[in-house]
This record gives sequence, structure tokens and C-alpha cells, in this order.
Amino acid sequence: MEKNLIIVESPAKTRTIKKFLGKNWEVEATKGHIWNLPEKSLGIEIKKGFRPEYEVIKGKEKVISKLKDEAKKVSKVYLAPDPDREGEAIAWHIAQEIDEVNSSIYRACFNEITKEAVLKGINDAGPLDMNKVNAQQARRILDRLVGYKVSPFLWETIYWGLSAGRVQSVALRILSEREKQIEDFIPEEYWSITALLGTFGKQSFYAKLFKIDGKDFKIGKKTQAQTIVDDIKSKTFVVVEFKKEKKHRNPYPPFITSTLQQDAARRLFFPSRKTMGIAQQLYEGVELGSKGSVGLITYMRTDSVRVSEQAKKGLRDFISKNFGEKYLSEKPREYRSKKGAQEAHEAIRPTYLEYTPDSIKDFLSDEQFRLYQLIWSRFVASQMSQASYDTKTVEIEAEKYLFRASSSKLIFDGFLKVYQEIKEENSEDKEEEKLPDLKEGEILKLLELKPQQHFTKPPPRFTEASLIKELETNGIGRPSTYAQIVTTIKQRKYVTSEKRKLVPTELGITVNKILVENFPQIFNVKFTANMESELDKIEEGKDEWVKVLKDFYLPFETTLKKVEKEKIKIKNRLEEKTDEICEKCGKPMIIKWSKNGRFLACSNYPECKNTKPLVSKEEEKIANNQKCELCGSPMVIKTGKFGRFLACSKYPECKNTKPLVSKEEEKIVNNQKCELCGSPIVIKTGKFGRFLACSKYPECKYSRPLSLGIKCPEKGCDGFLVERKTRRGKVFFGCSNYPRCDFATWDKPIAQICPECGAEFMVLKTSKSKGEFLKCLKCGCEKVEKIDVKNE
Repeated sequence: MEKNLIIVESPAKTRTIKKFLGKNWEVEATKGHIWNLPEKSLGIEIKKGFRPEYEVIKGKEKVISKLKDEAKKVSKVYLAPDPDREGEAIAWHIAQEIDEVNSSIYRACFNEITKEAVLKGINDAGPLDMNKVNAQQARRILDRLVGYKVSPFLWETIYWGLSAGRVQSVALRILSEREKQIEDFIPEEYWSITALLGTFGKQSFYAKLFKIDGKDFKIGKKTQAQTIVDDIKSKTFVVVEFKKEKKHRNPYPPFITSTLQQDAARRLFFPSRKTMGIAQQLYEGVELGSKGSVGLITYMRTDSVRVSEQAKKGLRDFISKNFGEKYLSEKPREYRSKKGAQEAHEAIRPTYLEYTPDSIKDFLSDEQFRLYQLIWSRFVASQMSQASYDTKTVEIEAEKYLFRASSSKLIFDGFLKVYQEIKEENSEDKEEEKLPDLKEGEILKLLELKPQQHFTKPPPRFTEASLIKELETNGIGRPSTYAQIVTTIKQRKYVTSEKRKLVPTELGITVNKILVENFPQIFNVKFTANMESELDKIEEGKDEWVKVLKDFYLPFETTLKKVEKEKIKIKNRLEEKTDEICEKCGKPMIIKWSKNGRFLACSNYPECKNTKPLVSKEEEKIANNQKCELCGSPMVIKTGKFGRFLACSKYPECKNTKPLVSKEEEKIVNNQKCELCGSPIVIKTGKFGRFLACSKYPECKYSRPLSLGIKCPEKGCDGFLVERKTRRGKVFFGCSNYPRCDFATWDKPIAQICPECGAEFMVLKTSKSKGEFLKCLKCGCEKVEKIDVKNE
């Protein structure tokens, strides 16, 4: 028999696919892309119809050579990279390389790696889809044009090495604009009034004031609330309406890429990149003992909720057999994909339902198990019956005041048996009220009337999950790009993660400001969404890729020329004037940017090249009046590999240095002795932040984390908050019990009790509009008055 060759992307896939094909098949892997645009040049011939100048990726020469050798030996070659634009582009690149040795080339696609799917994909194999290839190529060229043309503008206005991205910069804009809303937000006071009411059968429940004179209302001050409370006290409370209903909750559709990333973030606390990496492993195949490598889920980059009829029937049989008929929906559930979804793909689902998560747990890593369990449960739940609730609603009148209360009780769990609901992000914890049975016209006793003060809250910061949802809602990005968008802006240090919230850095906000002010038509949500639609049209064969690029590039080039003339003015606008005077030449100092952040520089540059760190008021207090123990010269603050430190101003004549220690840190270390040798303890700075070490080092190597003297706020944790550093050198504050406790915050904890919720500490924050202020991590309360930053 003739031999055939099938080429995939991943070596993990080759192991799984080899099981399904006989000895007359060879299976090889490209290990990802084999071609790319050059690293050190634009690589696009704009005047020749945007022709890309691809080159072989370094290290892939041997891969290509092997593919060619294998292609010579076989009758037919089947290209089977992933079934999306990127996969189609990889297949096309392979075809270009091996066509000279074997022109019998076919494109095979499968959405799952099962024997049936692989054999069907080979049987249905056909020509490459050049519309998909052109859509991918257009996206790649668009991203290259924006990155290579705009990034140098950032180098010349802020500092070298920064980069802009067509889609990532719009995600940064969304985050920056939300941060501005939060910064500008002014909390407004409002009051609610709740009545504790009792029946004559001695049952009681709470009801909330809902309307006054049949209208919505707002109580803005305590005096208003008290006036209303005093008026209500004398009224008679009468039940005017009591309803008992049965309500139902339907299950969710199976996962698509965006909902999987969102749910994995909310339930498992996985970053989007981690979710996609683990999903890729489950898709390509996991070794299940004697069964060999098994692909456990369908393709994980999809925006379609479609499920094949065969899979749907198999699922309904599984539910009926394992849970009983009452847990099976009356008829098969059909879910609608969003407009423009690629219905050729299926939703993300298990390939074999019989491989329940618990049955294969021993073969999976903990993270693989948790994600597989999530996918499996969501899919099984999608064809299960509704969850049913008994609900009660009551409305009570006290003359012109209308109170309302409601309760619900789960009476049949339905799909919740396998897929429990969780509290939505940023939602408030509410205790479920238990209402007694009441009758219309029934008189109730007023047991208590509680006015409660509240403050409006700013819009919440985005998490990775909610940012992906926002991008999807606005039509920005596609299933294959969501994780990369988030990962890129984090890697560029434009945003950081703070308690799983995405917070733009000072650098990110500055980059966003420059891009939005100078390229408003390119880095905006509507334009980016429209461009995604244009790429979809190319894939559908409704538009021509060169025309789309030309329509984009002509106005883009005009904007670039205009901005080029303004870049010196833009750079000057970024420089901030200060009241500080240069000690070397007497000229004013200004604030500039470098790769290490903002710093002070002499405005008389290049005649005077004096620079120094931008020091906070707290650091200034520490450095003031400190003298070098070796030569008596003043000590100054400098920035090094591990952060700020004190150094002798006579450097390089005197090379004395010591850690920058605050007064509260001095109090922590005072009179502390080494637990091993009894010598005094000193504060040192290392790769991962401040720590306490024995003064007899290196004879004694005792050390431990530097505690702030503040208890960790996580429930059940007995640790203390300590200063640490990330691998990239940024200071944060975490629990001394890490990794058992993963509490962390970028903001410095201060031992001041929150006046709103009584939390044991607040964190020190700074903004341009408010200056320094304290904020409670628990309730969001802000304290703007004079701050005592001593942890006493």
C-alpha cells in the first residue's frame, strides 16, 4: 500500500493521532509556525501590494528539511494544523516549502482528536482555504505596520524599547479610561431604610423601603433619613400584595473560548494565558495509562456554541443513564451563537463523556483536572433540566410608604447538580430572606426600623475575565487572540495585577495618553471592531485583502507624517516642572522618563547632566540628616538592581551603602536578636525585597521576611504582611505564609483602622487629583485627610 504523511503543529498531537492510523502513515510536527516576518525590519513591501517578506524562523531549518525528506517518500501529504486562520497560514507555509518535492497536498481539518474525527478529516480533505490564509496575512501585516511605525514614536517621546500594538493598545485604552473614571469618582452619600416586621404568629422578616408616594426616591442625608423614620414609626403596616410563584433557571450553553477564559478566571483564578495553555494540552492529548494518549476536549479556540447531533445524543443518553430522566431536559436544548460566529467549529466540550473527571484524575495534573472538570460539568449541565425555585414576594404599605421583601427556595437542583453557580464579581453579599406565608390585608407589627448609610461606589476595575468580556462585547479580538492581548499588556508593564484586578501603571497611562491624543482614529474601540469585521469579510471571500490594507494605510500614513512634525512638542509636554533646583548649576530640575521610571534631570541638559531619583516625601524624611559612618558626608538615595538604597554622596571616593530603612522598620528591627547565634538583626535588601538577616553574615546565614507588624486579612490565616519583590524588581506586600496564603497588594499597608468597616489596616495610595490618601481594601472607603503613615 502507498504511504501517506500527515503534518500537524504539535508533537503531542502526533502521539495521539498515530494510534488511529496504520503503519502506512507517517505523522510529523512543525512545532508551531515555520515562517515569520523578519525581526529587525518591517518586512513588508508596501509599494508592491503589501507583499510580506517571510523568512524561515531560526531553528526551523531542520524541521523543514525533515518534512521535505518525508514528503519525498509518500504518495500524499495531509496538512492538519489547527482549524483556524493561524493553522491555515501554517499549512500554506508548509505547502510552499514541500510543493517542489510533492505536489499531492491536501488540507485536513478536525475539531477534536478522536479516531472518527481524524479519519473523517482525512476523508474530507481538500484544497487550502486561501481566504483564511489572506485574512491571517492581512491581520499580521496590519499588526506589523502599526507596531513598527508607531513604536519608534514612543521611543522618541518617552524612552527606547516601548511598543504599541493595534489591538493591545485599545485594550490598554479601555483599562486607562476605567482608571480615570475611578480616580475622578466622587462618592455620594445615600441612605436606605429597612423595617423588621413581625406577624402575630411571632414570625419576623426584614422588608426594605421601596417607594414613597408611588415613586422612586433618594435619601441623601442622615437628617432626611431620620425624618422619614420618625414619620413611619406611627404608621400601620398592611400587606397589600403577597405572591407565591415557581420560577426556573436554565443552564448555560457549553463554553466558547471567551466564556471558558472568564469562568476559569472567576472559579479557578487562572490567567487567560494559563487557561489556554492547559486547554491546549487537553485537546492535543494526555496519557491515560494503557489507553495511551487521548485528546480529551474539542478545539479550544471557537466562538460557536454549536454541538454536533451525535455528541448531543450521546450527552442526553449519558444524563438519562447516570442522573435519571428527571434531570434530562424535556427536549434537546439549542443554543444560539453570536452573530458572525464560525459555525464550522463546535463549542468546547469533552470528546469522551465516559472519561468523567474523577475517573481519570490520577492521570491529570491538578490544573488539568480542575479545567477538565469545569469543561465537562458545563457541557453536561447544558442538556440537563432547569433548576426550580419557590419564590415569595410581599409588598407592605405604611400609608404613603411601600416596603418590599422577597425570598426564594431551591426545590429541585436540575443542572445545578453538576454546575454550581457562584457569586458574580463585584456583587454584594446578601443574605437570603425567609418569608413566612402572609395574607393580603394582614396587619404586621413594626419591631425595628433601621436607617443605614451607604456611599456610591466607582465602577470596578477590570479583571482578566471582565476585560475579555468587554473586548468580546465590543467586537475586539477573536478567540485566538484574547489571551495574547492580556498577556502582552502585562508583559510590557503597561498594567499590573492587583488582587486579580488589572491596574494601569503610570507608564501605561502615559503611553495611552500619547497614543490616543495623536492617533485617535486608530486606537479606538469602534475602528478596531470595524477592522475585525473587515478581516472576517476577507475570510468569507467578501473582500480583498490588499484593498483592506490600502484603505487602512493611506490615512494612517498621513497621520504618521503629521505626528512626526509634532514629536518634539509632545516630548516636551511630558516633562514636568518642579520647584527643585539643580545643586550643580542652579537651574530648575524637571521630571523625565527612562526605562526605570520617572526621574529628576537638570533642565540645562546637555550642558548639565545632573540626574537623581524621584524621591517620595517618606523617603526624603528617612534620608534627611543621615551621615556616612565612614567619611561623615551626607547620604543620598540611589536606585539599584534591588531598588532604592542609601549611598555616600562622595561616591566613588567612598563606596559606603546601606538599606533605606523607615522609622517603623527601625522599630521592628530594634533589639531583635538572631535566633541561631544571638547577634543583632539588621535589615537587608535582596532580589525579592527587604528581609531581616543576622549582622554576623556570612558567618551566620540566618534570615527571615521583614514583617510590617500587620496581620494578614485572609480568613483563617495567622501570617503577617511582609515586603516582597517580583522577579522584575517591583515591590509588593504579601503574606508571610506564602504559598499557603496568596494575599498580595501593590499598595503599602498602613496600620490604621478603617472608619467604615473596621478593617485592621488601610493601604497608601497616590493620585494626581487627590494626592496621598488611604483606602480600605475591604470596603473601598477612602480617607483623604492628613495621613499618618507610621505602622505603630
